Amino acid sequence: MHITRRDLTIAGALTLGGVGLWRRSAAVAASADEAAVAQAIEALRKAVLGQEKTQLEALCADQLSYGHSDGKVENKAQFIEGVMTRKAIVKSITLSDHTIAIVGTDAIARHMLASESEIDGKPTSTKIGVLQAWQKQGRASIMASATPFFFCTTQKHLTVKSV
Repeated sequence: MHITRRDLTIAGALTLGGVGLWRRSAAVAASADEAAVAQAIEALRKAVLGQEKTQLEALCADQLSYGHSDGKVENKAQFIEGVMTRKAIVKSITLSDHTIAIVGTDAIARHMLASESEIDGKPTSTKIGVLQAWQKQGRASIMASATPFFFCTTQKHLTVKSV
């Protein structure tokens, strides 16, 4: 069998092209996972804002550990109860500066959260950094939310979580 330079060039191009396609397909999969987490984060934002208990229960993993900026830690039931019985009137929650890193079946999400609320007739503005851990459990479910800079209002009662 006689192999020419042309044959070697074509074989090399096909090999490099195959590696490129493999990398591209891995990037597409990561992009799809990132998009799913971003959608879950937005769904959680809306559920917290609208006090949608069914949606909160669906988005939060049973093993949820929710840490507040004041050091208070809540499980799933406590977190949802806090959202449903909060004293604050939350007027808006805006998320920005999103980053999502996919690590196997887990995702680490970070963003800035800004909110406008009212407690006992007094307006409150909050801008804080949020760190969340999400895990695929059929669909993305928040597992943990904690950081030294987490979402809170001037009074401790607004229990908001977003991931």
